[in-house]
Amino acid sequence: MESFLATVLLHLHCLLFGGFRLALHTGRRSLADESPNMLVYRKMEDVIGHMQDEKNGIPVRTVKSFLSKIPSVFSGSDIVQWMIKNLNIEDQVEALHLGTLMAAHGYFFPISDHVLTLKDDGTFYRTMQNKARLELADYEAESLARLQRAFARKWEFIFMQAEAQAKVDKKRDKIERKILDSQERAFWDVHRPVPGCVNTTEADIKKSSRMKQPHKTRKSVYGLQNDVRSHSPTHTPVPEVKGPTEEEIRDQIQHWQAQLDRHRLKMSKVAESLLSYTEQYMEYDPFFTSPEPSNPWISDDTAVWELETSKEPGQQRVKRWGFGINEVLKDPVGRDQFLKFLESEFSSENLRFWLAVQEVKKRPIREVPTRVQEIWQEFLAPGAPSAINVDSKSYDKTTQNVKDPGRYAFEDAQEHIYKLMKSDSYSRFLRSNFYQELLQAKKKVKDWLRRLDVDVCLWVIAVSLEDYSSSGRTAG
Repeated sequence: MESFLATVLLHLHCLLFGGFRLALHTGRRSLADESPNMLVYRKMEDVIGHMQDEKNGIPVRTVKSFLSKIPSVFSGSDIVQWMIKNLNIEDQVEALHLGTLMAAHGYFFPISDHVLTLKDDGTFYRTMQNKARLELADYEAESLARLQRAFARKWEFIFMQAEAQAKVDKKRDKIERKILDSQERAFWDVHRPVPGCVNTTEADIKKSSRMKQPHKTRKSVYGLQNDVRSHSPTHTPVPEVKGPTEEEIRDQIQHWQAQLDRHRLKMSKVAESLLSYTEQYMEYDPFFTSPEPSNPWISDDTAVWELETSKEPGQQRVKRWGFGINEVLKDPVGRDQFLKFLESEFSSENLRFWLAVQEVKKRPIREVPTRVQEIWQEFLAPGAPSAINVDSKSYDKTTQNVKDPGRYAFEDAQEHIYKLMKSDSYSRFLRSNFYQELLQAKKKVKDWLRRLDVDVCLWVIAVSLEDYSSSGRTAG
């Protein structure tokens, strides 16, 4: 029963898709002419033609095995050796790869496996192995069941057609039937490959579209537009588009090199950095953590104003300065505290220069030249009272910029000083006792607020008692 169902499956394929013999003989020319892979097929068929040459081709023989014969076969090693000898191939791996590609297209096939590959050993090719005839593989059985469900209404007609073709096959010679069966099996291994194998007969949709519409406007690689060509007899041929110039090619190469040099991160590293940043700043996000002190416009709590008048930064604010030098520089209180620390170490000229350059960028344009000269004389000119240490490249660039002063004349020097502060001054600031004392500011502020609350309560009680006593005297 299983063998008969296999016959039904194979002949069902023949009925639905034209049959392998019809494709090999009557349909080959029409289908091949439309295929964009025809150039590759012709080259492979030329190689196969030389393989089948009677004098210089691969020897085809009938192999005798125990109680049976395998007709018209040749081994995989014969194919590899023939390619090395006749195709000017020096590497055995290259010959094996070429043979595997040809086997994937069904030009020769193993007799013992549905996977169309070439092995450099004694594996026989071309004919079937001697096993239970038309035994179904798992994926074939699944395909048969799926087709039976899809064509349930026509299954009786399909069954009758398959049965008639099976009777015709039985009348053929045994050796001829074996060869035809193996060819039919190889045909469906190519057109309906085993799951996981490449389907070499699948046409590229882009190539097919270009073949059907060869005159459609399309964009070239370098952004030049090809005109639509008319089939009118009065049409004037459009001149060919010139290729790219040497300068354009150089620009393209530089662009590609720049793309290769770009620093790229894995998505896992980017996600990890985002999570770390979110966790670090979560306590400063009022959507996740209620701020301390609370927003006075929402809670009617005046503690935030009292904290500002005390001129003592809170612990959360000071803790945020430790996240990076940017947090210190963008906070006015942080800049003042950082400047006090550097003045205590007699090294405040770098920060003062950085702040002066930032201030120049916000000044009116008419005041910029004068202020640029003042900064130059104070920090960079020979014998400057607060000379800063910059590298020669930045100094030369700044010297040229000062001749035509603008808002960004000190950009290179400012960037160099920023890196120096980040690597030296800022690190010393975080390790200093000055910064550690600032971290205790919150505790001091809480104690001050607690004392303030007690004083306020005592004042409220005193006022209440005074009002009560005055109202009692009035009543008496």
